[in-house]
Amino acid sequence: SRPNVTADAAAICVKSGNAVILRGGKEALHSNLALHSLLVEALRENSLPEHAVQLVDTTDRDAVGAFLKESEKIDVTIPRGGKGLIERVAAEAAMPVIKHFDGICHVYVDAAADLAMAKSIMVNSKCHRPGVCNAAETLLVHSAVASEFLPEAAASLREEGVELRGCPRTRELIGDCSEATEEDFRTEYLDLILSVKVVDSIDEAIAHVNEYGSHHTEAIVSQDVSATTRFAASCDSSAVHINASTRFNDGGEYGLGAEIGISTDKFHARGPCGLRELTSYKFVVHGSG
Repeated sequence: SRPNVTADAAAICVKSGNAVILRGGKEALHSNLALHSLLVEALRENSLPEHAVQLVDTTDRDAVGAFLKESEKIDVTIPRGGKGLIERVAAEAAMPVIKHFDGICHVYVDAAADLAMAKSIMVNSKCHRPGVCNAAETLLVHSAVASEFLPEAAASLREEGVELRGCPRTRELIGDCSEATEEDFRTEYLDLILSVKVVDSIDEAIAHVNEYGSHHTEAIVSQDVSATTRFAASCDSSAVHINASTRFNDGGEYGLGAEIGISTDKFHARGPCGLRELTSYKFVVHGSG
């Protein structure tokens, strides 16, 4: 439903030598139709095939099912949308799917963190744009710094309108905080809501990330190189940020230009999908008889 995806997807597919069929949400139909007409005009002006970028102009959900059966004509499907759409596409598609799944992202504040930096990173990760996939949904804090860090961090987050849901130890430290349930830790809020948990070790933080996360983006705030190295190596996610906001997991920020999504798959595309992820390869062998 975001028209910028129409422009980004068209540009990156054409630049990588692909044709693309675009189907946007009903909320953005008129914007997408206008953008598509401009894209076709640009293709003609540059002597490129105008059908390289096609737009489905119906919002009928049955159209999705029809496309998902066309494995001989469509090489890959990339769903961008809610969990229900992605699960449907993954279940019904007769061709490979690059899944842009949930963004249950974590910020872990280590025992060796610069706490002022940690507060700034946490506020940016949660509040800059809470409705996007690389916004943080859970804050993990080492017990060694929790009593010092959490009250100040909670105050800054509440100033931004964030509702906090915490574990029992969190609630003891900050008060006026509802209880975080098992379901909360598995939820992508896409809103100004944050789950908070106090942990006793980096291993407990890593275990929580791997159990409740969606393999999207994790951040660690720490001045201890051994801790950051361990966290980066052990979190099973497409991106780990060290002393940086989760919001930096983005094709533009990574220098890829436009992106067509952030993949939480293992193969073949993982993380932001740029030009390289939209190309295939073959082996050409030269012999002498």
